[in-house]
Amino acid sequence: MSDQPNMDIQISQLVPADEAEWNRYVDAHPLATAAHRAEWKKLIKRVFGKQSFYLMARSGSEIVGVLPLIHMRSLLFGNFFVSVPYLNYGGVLANNSAIEAKLLDEAARIAESVGATSVEYREQVQKPIDMPCRLDKVAMLLQLPETEEQLAKQLGSKLRSQIKRPQRENPQVSIGRGELVTDFYEVFSRNMRDLGTPVYSKNLFREVLETFPSAYIIVIYWQGKPVATAFLLGYRNTLEIPWASTVQEVNHLSMNMLLYWEVLRSAITKGYKEFDFGRSTKDAGTYRFKKQWGAEPKQLYWYSWLKAGESLPELKPDNPKFDLAIRIWKKLPLLLTKIFGPTLVRNLP
Repeated sequence: MSDQPNMDIQISQLVPADEAEWNRYVDAHPLATAAHRAEWKKLIKRVFGKQSFYLMARSGSEIVGVLPLIHMRSLLFGNFFVSVPYLNYGGVLANNSAIEAKLLDEAARIAESVGATSVEYREQVQKPIDMPCRLDKVAMLLQLPETEEQLAKQLGSKLRSQIKRPQRENPQVSIGRGELVTDFYEVFSRNMRDLGTPVYSKNLFREVLETFPSAYIIVIYWQGKPVATAFLLGYRNTLEIPWASTVQEVNHLSMNMLLYWEVLRSAITKGYKEFDFGRSTKDAGTYRFKKQWGAEPKQLYWYSWLKAGESLPELKPDNPKFDLAIRIWKKLPLLLTKIFGPTLVRNLP
């Protein structure tokens, strides 16, 4: 990106007529992710009912920076913004730090105008931003080999034996899109209930599939039932796994190992060069699981603008305030969690 700090910059909000231009800018920016695409603005509005402020910086007629902001507001969790909630990435994209600063200033102005207490920016790189920054999260990335055979070799004999264990159970593997949403959601909703986490609506996954042609689903069936599943989203050379689940009843069969083997195989078959296992807390169980596949951690920088007198929000599952709610949620009938979960989770970033 060019460095022209003295240019005259105008900030405006994204309108439908500018969406194609916004996406061209995003697709050309080296730090862009699928989360920066303009399609999420309407999708999040349709699924979650959230108001958004997609800010564009222009120099003359040219876009020189963008910042997607989603307004999160509820009685339980308060009034705040995230760039971008529900996803692992987001934050500001700009040609230089001066343009970036103007976009951040406008975001702070908007936040103050609606009484928000914070704005969270999910950045992939460290930036010269004078804001508190969370450093507890990393992205886990695997550089993919050219062939499935090379992948098997680099995984090593121990991991290969863990993959072979569920293969002896004669599971069936399906790869598809909309036709697999119901089976995906059956596994996903059960797993979320068992973890004590409110579940997204099934409509979210239908909307993502309809909006992004690169999205697809893998489902593993055992004894005629779906038991493990992954929802995948490709962008440029990277395939990301935003959501994956396995039912607890098949944990002893290591079906999760087979699931990730099939996911990585499909990534190679489709020509992706990198696989993104998603974010993890350093040294947590999910971190170690992803590390065994050869994934390497990449530090994430979650900056927060805070209203005067405010501290960093603690909207995290390990927050002790949520212990009782999590224990209760785990005991609820699955049908109730499907009914009430989407209303609760729409306010969790």
